[in-house]
Amino acid sequence: MMTKGSRILVLVAALALGLVYVLPVWRISLEAPQYPEGLGMVIQIDDIVGEKPHDLNNINNLNHYIGMKRIVPESIPELVFMPMILGGLILLGVAAAVLGRRWFLYGWIALFVAVSVVGLADFWKWEYDYGHNLDQETAAIQIPGMSYQPPLIGSRQILNFTAHSWPGSGGWIAILAAMLGVGVAAYEFRRGRSGKEGIAPAEKAPSRAPPAQGSAPMAVVGLLAAAFAMSACGEPEPRALAYGSESCAHCHMGLADESHGAELLLRTGKAYPFDSVECLVGYLIQNDADPAIHSLWVTDFSDPGTLIRATEAHYLQSAVLDSPMGLGLTAFARPEDRDGAVNAFGGTAMNWEEVRTWVETQWPEGVSAHGVSHRRAERDSHATAES
Repeated sequence: MMTKGSRILVLVAALALGLVYVLPVWRISLEAPQYPEGLGMVIQIDDIVGEKPHDLNNINNLNHYIGMKRIVPESIPELVFMPMILGGLILLGVAAAVLGRRWFLYGWIALFVAVSVVGLADFWKWEYDYGHNLDQETAAIQIPGMSYQPPLIGSRQILNFTAHSWPGSGGWIAILAAMLGVGVAAYEFRRGRSGKEGIAPAEKAPSRAPPAQGSAPMAVVGLLAAAFAMSACGEPEPRALAYGSESCAHCHMGLADESHGAELLLRTGKAYPFDSVECLVGYLIQNDADPAIHSLWVTDFSDPGTLIRATEAHYLQSAVLDSPMGLGLTAFARPEDRDGAVNAFGGTAMNWEEVRTWVETQWPEGVSAHGVSHRRAERDSHATAES
């Protein structure tokens, strides 16, 4: 028989799976210069929806250009029977906890793992089918040998899009429930073997106290809870700006000057790059009410490529020391570096709030007339070259 502690933990793991009915199982997102806000697809246990209201429709429209089939949730049979399979796993897990039989626990865990592996394999096959079996007759864009399959887990570059695929909150709960079940099963297996071999820890080694009943599974859940807490509470960190390969999320110009740049970090860890401090502020003028914003970062002029918190940086506005979008804003990590630049180039020393106020006076709507004319000229030159 299982210990009382083990039965409680198995019950917790089984009931936790019920959250998968209401939380996202998986998320696939796409990033590209022409979609600075990104496109997202959320896979639920019985449906597929866009992360934002029109995302799924936009993804289907993009897929049409490359000959990919439309994603129609009603035509995917897995979305019909997966809720029933999940319900069966929950009921069997509850039965294992109530009966307290080890063999029932082992069977439940084996079935749980098997369903998970088959589910992931089926998901990969679904992605493969959508990414490889293309309708070449309707595809406006045809690249021989090119496939458009997103990764099962992780990120992948597909043309000018970066595709990200990760478990959703419901998926992570299912993973933790499986880990908890496996941990309890391993403990009960070792405990059962000790009992069959007739080992009496107190008689064999009287100097060592036997472990308290249920302490091992409680240690397992403690470690899992700590790991979950760390993953849930971990602060997102900025990533290095990819100069020469990515574009500004505000003006859409390419990032080129490593002495200038900025980054906006969302609470989800997603990062938006900017080619200048003024573009970051311009974006904030239009989107500052977004509760998803976690932190703001700017490039240290004295240490190109290094990002520092925008609110803690020291700024110079100078007509001599120019910046990519023409407002002459430069950021420094140390006040002495900024003051040295003031002496060398002239201009006005500012803090973050003063920078924001000043940019708002120059770009009342968060838009640079210089940036707009530059992009218009760039488009005109491309059109002339193509004609």
